Amino acid sequence: MLPLLQVSHLDREFDYLVPPELAETAQPGVRVRVRFSGRLVDGYLLERLPRTEHEGRLATLDRVVSPLPVLTPAVLRLVTEVAARYAGTRADVLRLAIPPRHARVEKTLLEQDVVESVRPVAPDGALAEYTHGAQFAAAAVGGRSPRAIWQALPGEDWAARLAELTATVVAAGRTALLIVPDQTDLDRLAAACVHLAPAVLAAGLGPSARYRRWLLARLGRTRVVIGTRSAAFAPLPDLGLIALWDDGDESLIEPRAPYPHTREVLALRAHQESAALVIGGFARTPESQALVDAGWAAEITAPRELVRQRSPRIVGVADSDVALARDPLARSARLPAAAFAAARTALDADRPVLVQVPRRGYAPALSCDRCRTPARCRRCHGPLEQASGGTLRCRWCAQADAAYRCPACGGTTMRAVIVGAMRTAEELGRAFPGVVVATSGGESVLTETTADRRIVVATPGAEPVVEGGYGAALLLDGWLLLGRADLRAGEETLRRWMNATALVAEDGTVVCGADAGIPAVQALIRWDAAGFAASELAERADVGFPPATHLAVLDGAEADVLALAEAAALPDGAEVLGPVDLPPGVRVPGAPDDGPPPRRLLVRVARRDGRALARALFLAQVGRSLRREGDPVRIQIDPLRIG
Repeated sequence: MLPLLQVSHLDREFDYLVPPELAETAQPGVRVRVRFSGRLVDGYLLERLPRTEHEGRLATLDRVVSPLPVLTPAVLRLVTEVAARYAGTRADVLRLAIPPRHARVEKTLLEQDVVESVRPVAPDGALAEYTHGAQFAAAAVGGRSPRAIWQALPGEDWAARLAELTATVVAAGRTALLIVPDQTDLDRLAAACVHLAPAVLAAGLGPSARYRRWLLARLGRTRVVIGTRSAAFAPLPDLGLIALWDDGDESLIEPRAPYPHTREVLALRAHQESAALVIGGFARTPESQALVDAGWAAEITAPRELVRQRSPRIVGVADSDVALARDPLARSARLPAAAFAAARTALDADRPVLVQVPRRGYAPALSCDRCRTPARCRRCHGPLEQASGGTLRCRWCAQADAAYRCPACGGTTMRAVIVGAMRTAEELGRAFPGVVVATSGGESVLTETTADRRIVVATPGAEPVVEGGYGAALLLDGWLLLGRADLRAGEETLRRWMNATALVAEDGTVVCGADAGIPAVQALIRWDAAGFAASELAERADVGFPPATHLAVLDGAEADVLALAEAAALPDGAEVLGPVDLPPGVRVPGAPDDGPPPRRLLVRVARRDGRALARALFLAQVGRSLRREGDPVRIQIDPLRIG
């Protein structure tokens, strides 16, 4: 029996005596309640044995919560592997994998008659336009468990392509699991897969609805499950296809311990269950490129002639001497002449224009107009922003400051360091009078918009879909995205740009508000995400950052992180870096407010030693927990943000 306990040194099986009255229902995989250290705790029964090696007296199983085995052997193997990969406990991973029980939902489903789901007719030519696409589909149907990284064409209806591939696998008698980053993508995929009658799993569902749909998969009453990151553990029998869309999205990282990335979970699952795996997107992450370089996954790409045919016209700022002569201020202007011209041409043709702005709000960052000192709140020292009505307020505590005065020079006039989506929409409304200007972002996200004469100002990831595509797209404030002090700034910027460009029609125009000589801009113009990912991977190999290496981040009190690193039997060649201060805005759960500020320690090893590093840190954490030394340390393996 595996109890769901918080401490790492109790992540192991315990033997309990099964009383005669529970002998029939106490089967492997069921939820149970047992008495542990004087209190009742939840757990899962893993195995029934005729005898025990424990020499003392055994406690008795208290009760079986439900006779339905919810923990399948396949899910248990996956949970064990994920915990080992991320230096976590199985109890933490099980909380992510299996939703809480709802007795009424379970009782209703078990009493219903089972209706055999109808298999769809296999469509012809799934991914046939792509090199190796048809071969991948044939191998998936044949049960040969192929693995591939799919580079989607500009303007591709990716949801329809995944639905076709899924129908091909389901028609062959196997099941499929499709994962997307957020609700917008999930709605689009659900609409494309409606004929497959999928079970849709998402965090936004209520507890009972989520458990009901999860049970449909567990009971084998659906052949297709689609969902966000929590659906990666859905218990589907005879899994034939696993698909992940846009693996660079931060939403695919679990914010709870042990912080697994959905891409890694699905890769482990595809290997364990001999299922086909396809990771698709308009952009490509260095992690996916590393799988290609290692030979673990093949590439599904389109011929260059087809890419050129499907791509809109993409231009950068000052991409030629002629363009620079016509607009000498193009490199410094927020809306260069080329952007205005592209927008005007599309609007004159009664077609919509997409404007991508990195920040929402009106003016989310301000400084003194005289001395450029950042404007900070006098109450909590948080950054001040300007709302659409002109009022200054703090972004942290929401305190208004109508009489702000610069503490450095006494100035009362502010200037916008960053222009948000609301102010951009206001400026475009003045520049194009009579044109409807809509905004999408934050709490007000448009999923679709009409294909008429209008301007849509959206933040990255909130761009609505238009039937037939946009006539033009303006990608503004590229300096803000590329100038971030972040290892993944270029990668994330290109991903956002490519996702927006994919919404533009073939005969449309995309103007990128960044210098054409920047590598990310060149990759966008050529639609060469694979080349950019290969370049990023090579650069990270030179400086020793993931995915070229494995990196563990230890957060906690300085004495605790140093003690954990010293107690761990680290692999040969491991580098210990730090300790250093935590990045701004990062908090350690459970850290005392009155104690010294938490610190961060980095441990770096070669790629081949990743599993050994996780094991060493976990065992060191177990030892400290047994000896009750200090406070727990948060361990993250290969986090998206390092510093």
